Amino acid sequence: MVHAFIMVKTAAGKSEGLLANIRDFDRASDAHIVAGTYDIIVEVDAEEVYDILETVSSNIQGLEGVTETKTYIAMD
Repeated sequence: MVHAFIMVKTAAGKSEGLLANIRDFDRASDAHIVAGTYDIIVEVDAEEVYDILETVSSNIQGLEGVTETKTYIAMD
């Protein structure tokens, strides 16, 4: 099992709507609006690293209002 944290930057005023959409993804185990460099942090669980990459590129980055993502794979 692979666990990852995906940092998401959003366009102004889009965080709350995007949060609801992101929480609906099957692989998203948790998601929160946060203060700081990024607007949303998403926790993702998947069988393989490829599945994490697919979630980011096909699902999250495809949402209108997402301007940038950064993915961190948990090592523990």
